[in-house]
Amino acid sequence: MFGTLIRLGIDAALVSAFLAGVRRTTGLTPKLSDVPNKDIRQLLRSYLEFGEYLFDFAVVILGRSSSFERRS
Repeated sequence: MFGTLIRLGIDAALVSAFLAGVRRTTGLTPKLSDVPNKDIRQLLRSYLEFGEYLFDFAVVILGRSSSFERRS
């Protein structure tokens, strides 16, 4: 039970980071204005912001690694 919750949390975080990457590279983002409930809309906005944080964190960590290089 506990392991399933952890796995689902990690999966949700990866999806959020993926959506952040899509937003950064293409500009596409979910249309939150179509969500009728204000509280759910705010929850989704926070979820997407968490993905942005994870994406930024991964970029910093990978940028410091000698295994990766930046290309123009």
